[in-house]
Amino acid sequence: MQLLAQLLALESELHDPAARADRRRLVQLLFGASGRVWNRAQIIEALLEEAPAQRSVSDFRVQLLATGVALVTYRCRTLIDRQAPQDSLRSSCWRQDGDAWRMVFHQGTRAAPRVDGRGHSQRRGLC
Repeated sequence: MQLLAQLLALESELHDPAARADRRRLVQLLFGASGRVWNRAQIIEALLEEAPAQRSVSDFRVQLLATGVALVTYRCRTLIDRQAPQDSLRSSCWRQDGDAWRMVFHQGTRAAPRVDGRGHSQRRGLC
């Protein structure tokens, strides 16, 4: 359970506009998205230039693949200004590097909004 909490905190930090604007922290954490293959420098530059957004995480799960290697999966809802929310299914691989965890792979795929039994979109707590 401690690993789940630690990786949830790191994934949530990567959704925080302050972390996404901090080159030093991005170098420590690292990841990328958009259907393209990115290298580390491209990911950091894209995140530094990105417009701030509000993101929420739900259905967060961690699976230990090997000692010091974990797979994280979750659903993310992104709100930018007054645009319609965008939902995505996300997965990340994290590797333990001494006392720290570093993201070594990330993928996000657009998903249909989740609806409750009454046909209303469900909202989750913010990161």
